[in-house]
Amino acid sequence: MSHHGLKNEKGMVWVLALLMLLVLTLLGISSVSTSIFETNISGNDRFGADAFYAAEAGIHVGLDQIPSTDPIARTRIGEESYFWSGGPNDKGSPKALQSFGLHQKSGYDASWAFKRYQVNASGESFGAAREVEVQASMGPFSAGTEYNN
Repeated sequence: MSHHGLKNEKGMVWVLALLMLLVLTLLGISSVSTSIFETNISGNDRFGADAFYAAEAGIHVGLDQIPSTDPIARTRIGEESYFWSGGPNDKGSPKALQSFGLHQKSGYDASWAFKRYQVNASGESFGAAREVEVQASMGPFSAGTEYNN
């Protein structure tokens, strides 16, 4: 049996070790890159949720002030979170709430009416913006159609 073939493969272990090290390094870099990307996505999602909750706070302020339809000024509620009435582009000049007047509801006769309002509020947090729209009905109010004897 001849062993002279093994003498030519002495450096092959080093080459294989370096290739394995290269593959493991690339896997490690890929894992770190993916982790950073996922962390950024998670942060953006958090800022979007904060903006949504800021807009929801604006909705509650608007509902509390009904029947007044005055605009809700840009209001700070956190480190970098704000809300105002209107859309995302209205933060410099908030829009008034909308009143749609009287309307009827099923289950009530014509002598009763309800007032309908629409509240649009936007929220912003660290550059992320969200808008929420709500329609609210108040009443019943006398519609002025009762007959007096």
